[in-house]
Formats: sequence, structure tokens, C-alpha cells
Amino acid sequence: MGTLSAIAPAAAKGAAPTTSAVGRPAPAGLGFLETLRGASGKLEAAFRTPGEPLIREPPPGLTARYEPDRGAAVVSREFEAPQRPGVYKMAVEVAEGREDVEDLRVITLVPFAAKKHGQIGSYRLGLWPYERGGAPSSAYAIPAGFVEVTRENRSLRVSEHFTLGDFLTKDQPAVWPKYLLLDAALVDKLELVIDELEKEGYHVGHLAIMSGFRTPRYNQAGGETSGRASLSRHMYGDATDVFVDNDRDGWTDDVNRDGRVDIRDAEVVARAAERAEARHPALVGGVGIYPATGAHGPFTHVDARGRRARWRGTGSG
Repeated sequence: MGTLSAIAPAAAKGAAPTTSAVGRPAPAGLGFLETLRGASGKLEAAFRTPGEPLIREPPPGLTARYEPDRGAAVVSREFEAPQRPGVYKMAVEVAEGREDVEDLRVITLVPFAAKKHGQIGSYRLGLWPYERGGAPSSAYAIPAGFVEVTRENRSLRVSEHFTLGDFLTKDQPAVWPKYLLLDAALVDKLELVIDELEKEGYHVGHLAIMSGFRTPRYNQAGGETSGRASLSRHMYGDATDVFVDNDRDGWTDDVNRDGRVDIRDAEVVARAAERAEARHPALVGGVGIYPATGAHGPFTHVDARGRRARWRGTGSG
């Protein structure tokens, strides 16, 4: 794991310290980092293509440096993501002080062009619906790149409640590394859904992800395919199927405490997603409600596709 260090300009004399979205005091001059934490204030990873700016408008005079994984010389540059794909720990220096940013990582993506003949290395992904052109909108454009997930980093937290491994496609168990698409807006939205559930008095110790990213190969033929859309947002890394599973038994809990586990429990989560969107319109997306089958309990589809969609389903989200 490399180390990414940023040099930020000193705060103006007498300036008040910045406070984060979750009430965490930020050292003076480090307010720019809060843009990486999302509306929930709980994101712990920023996904960038090699050389992409980490923030849109860095403070004047901001520079960055990073140490590649295998002991190469330190390279200084503008405040942008490292060129080499991987996970980087951040440290920020303001004036003469140093702040280690323990709850944020920069993840540089493996470019989409690394995929050859439907796979990267031994990991098979398949072809995206409009990979050869003709996408009807930018929502269906080919992805910019993938997160490389290894045995070692799969437990890396991307937010307060979720890890990289939570979102992996459920296939090819013996193949490592795996490759993942994950939209930070989706993770942010899930954290806000948890917040809304807690506000309504529903304790959420574990919001389980039944299905996160699906490779096109898996979406077409892996697992239980009934009800899956050929243009499923799961293939674009901005969709999940979730359920409250505080006892971690792999089945939906009795969320509304009416003595039964049924679709009404999925509706509770759907209403929380509605409230999250109402408070944060930039995270608008799809919300679908699904009943139990012989293979799984009731669940709620939540995505961040950028436009409103609502439905009730009968199979996989």
C-alpha cells in the first residue's frame, strides 16, 4: 500500500476550524477533504482513474506526492490520483503540522482497456451491452475502470458500514484478483438509507448486500437469473439489493416488528431510500421492492442511476 501526502496552504489567521458532515472537527485548512466523504459524511474511499484530480477545485498551491507500492522513488505532482492502480493511504500537511487521514483511501482504477477478450488475467467479466458502441446515453457507456480486489484488500472499508468485498460478484471463488465496479454515490446513498432507518427507530446493525456488482457474464448466466434486466444497473456498479440482517443469518429480519418476515419489511427500507433521495436529490435513482422466494427473503433494490425509477418485482433485482 502506498502513501499519498498532500501539502495544503495554511489556513487564514483566526479562521474557524472546519466541521465535517458528521460533526467531526477537521483541522484548519483540511475542509477540502470533506468533499470526498459524501453527503453522509461516511465515505472512506475515493475512486479515480490514473492521474484524475482527487477534488474538482483544490485549494491554491495544493500539491501531492505518493509512494508506489514497491519502493520506487517518491514522485511529486499536482493533487491527482496516482498513476499506478492500487489503494493509497493519505496524509495531509498544513503549514508545519501533519494530519494522517486514517478514514480515507484513494483507490486508483485499473483502466477498462486492460480487459482483453472479456477478462482481466484469469477473471472473466464478459462484454457490456454497448461495449462495441451505440450506447443510448452516458448511463450505459463503458466504465472508466475497475477496482482490483485482492484477498488482502477485500476487507478494506469503503464507508462506515461497507467493505470492497461486500460488493463483489458472487462467482469464480478461487480466482484472485477480482475486478469490481463501484460508484461512490451508491455507497453514500446506502449510508443515508441506514441513517434514515435509524431516525425512524429501526436499528440497523447490518445492512446486508444480497447482490452488488454483477459482471455482464454473471448477470446473464450466473446464479438465479429470473427477473434480471438485460441492462441491469448492477453491471455498472451503481446498484444493490439489500436487506436488514442484524442477526447475520442470511435472511431478512422482522424489521417492522410485526411478528412476520414479509414484503412489508422490504417496504420499510424502500421508504428510507425515498426519504434519503428527498433530502439529497443528487442521489436520485431506482428503488424496487421484491418478495421472498425459496432462495431468499424479501429485499429492496437501491441504485443511484441518476433518474427516478420505482417498481415492484418478482425475482432478482
